[in-house]
Amino acid sequence: MEFLEDLFYNRVFMAAVTGWLVAQVLKTVIHMWFNRKFVAERLIGSGGMPSSHSATVCALVTAAGFEYGGGSFQFAMAAIFAIIVMYDAMGVRRETGIQAKVLNEMMEMFIHMGKEMSVEDKLKEFVGHTPLQVLMGALLGVGIAVLMYL
Repeated sequence: MEFLEDLFYNRVFMAAVTGWLVAQVLKTVIHMWFNRKFVAERLIGSGGMPSSHSATVCALVTAAGFEYGGGSFQFAMAAIFAIIVMYDAMGVRRETGIQAKVLNEMMEMFIHMGKEMSVEDKLKEFVGHTPLQVLMGALLGVGIAVLMYL
């Protein structure tokens, strides 16, 4: 029980979790606004605006900077981790989403041609982020950590 209490009072951890939570809620609200329907998967899913990955790691790195200083090992590790996560979100994961969209369109064509394929086999298209989504997530994460430390 002491472990959970320590975790709850760990401001660096809580900043990162709060960054993720706020980004996921915002992502769900934005998706609902533009598509006029609630999609529960957006609450935990990847992809979309803002990037919850970026919000999480930027809140983490900002909180580590406040807590341990810019010259600390903790800050350095968090910063490198953030760079890798955001680069991956805009690179490999974004390309994966684009490829999934193309493959899903091909599956739809095959289904219309009479081929036996299941619509349930659709690939997930929301996996990566545009640079704007990553930037907005990063700004959100930094802002949340700053607010938590003020």
